[in-house]
Amino acid sequence: MGGLPERLAFVEKLANIYEARNDEMGEAMSLEMGAPISMAKSSQAGAGSWHIQNFIRAFKHFEFDRPLGNHAPNDRIFYEPIGVCGLITPWNWPMNQVTLKTIPAMLVGCTMVLKPSEIAPLSSILFAQMVDEAGFPAGVFNLVNGNGPGVGTQLSGHPDVEMISFTGSARAGSAISKNAADSIKRVSLELGGKGANIVFADADENAVKRGVQHCFGNTGQSCNSPTRMLVEQSYYNDAVEIAVEAANSTVVDIASKEGNHIGPVVSQLQYDKIQAYIEKGIHEGARLVAGGTGRPQDLNRGYFVRPTVFADVTNDMAIAQEEIFGPVLSMIPFDGEEEAVRIANDTVYGLTNYVQTQDDAKANRMARRLRSGMVEINGTSRGAGAPFGGYKQSGNGREGGMWGLEDFLEVKSVSGWSKE
Repeated sequence: MGGLPERLAFVEKLANIYEARNDEMGEAMSLEMGAPISMAKSSQAGAGSWHIQNFIRAFKHFEFDRPLGNHAPNDRIFYEPIGVCGLITPWNWPMNQVTLKTIPAMLVGCTMVLKPSEIAPLSSILFAQMVDEAGFPAGVFNLVNGNGPGVGTQLSGHPDVEMISFTGSARAGSAISKNAADSIKRVSLELGGKGANIVFADADENAVKRGVQHCFGNTGQSCNSPTRMLVEQSYYNDAVEIAVEAANSTVVDIASKEGNHIGPVVSQLQYDKIQAYIEKGIHEGARLVAGGTGRPQDLNRGYFVRPTVFADVTNDMAIAQEEIFGPVLSMIPFDGEEEAVRIANDTVYGLTNYVQTQDDAKANRMARRLRSGMVEINGTSRGAGAPFGGYKQSGNGREGGMWGLEDFLEVKSVSGWSKE
């Protein structure tokens, strides 16, 4: 796709087109996966612009040709595009994930085949139109619609595909890895999570409410949602009361209505799965303090879920261990840092954990001990270009910024290099 300046020019043109059609993109995502229209135009569509700009910034500072070091003056390190990439994206944050994969691949010089979720294909079709409008050479970006077994399997097993970048469930990630093994292709996975939000008694007064709102954002359909709220015992009863109030004040409404509410979940399948988990939580003995099964009182049809909070959850319960992907919060008491770390790390996942305390030294200690790819302290969002990815069954590889560019590059080490 030409040299570095040419690639940058194409992506910068795409960025301008995307921003000009931002509201159109938001409308597509709201229609396909149910994000409320205000949120779809701001957060859902805005995530695409955010990542495109962050990659442009990282690309401008990336050294594709660099010396190994002063100790080896005749050694060079080259970063080269890996080749043809299969990109498989989910329905819950469509453009967030599409741009995290396509933009770095474009910038470093790869060609790609994008397979968006069959549940949410509209936004990717619109994105393909934008790529065409930007004038990318034919064959650089390719879009194929279809489901995982029909199209995803063909991509992940194809001998001419050098890399698969997949975002989705751990189950699907495992299947993709096995299918890709015969051709020894690179597999980059961003999978599920069961984030712990650790609230100490000295947390700021908005910590619990902030955590509930974060858990319920995007109707709970985010892999990095803080779905387990671990609360220090001395503050636990107060925290439960605050969480109940926050849940009961969370408005649920149709996606087409403007406003700060949560919408439906994506499908009947997802709705039924969430309902089954709520029933399982009750059966396991957790204390239901807000929400519950069924739809909100004023909504008699559609995939609407009641914002739900369980208290007195133990970490061995299914609702504490398994990814529900809905507006369901599990609250767990703890005594002291040691127990908080033990509970937080007692999961197969390791994507994002959260710490709430006004003791800076304690926050830093916790951040070092939590087994996750990301830790956010006191509601502070991670900076532009920060790497996104996890430990354990939350996947491998990192997306975003410099790390996202490196994901699509091979490293070549050359000795005996002479200055030209």
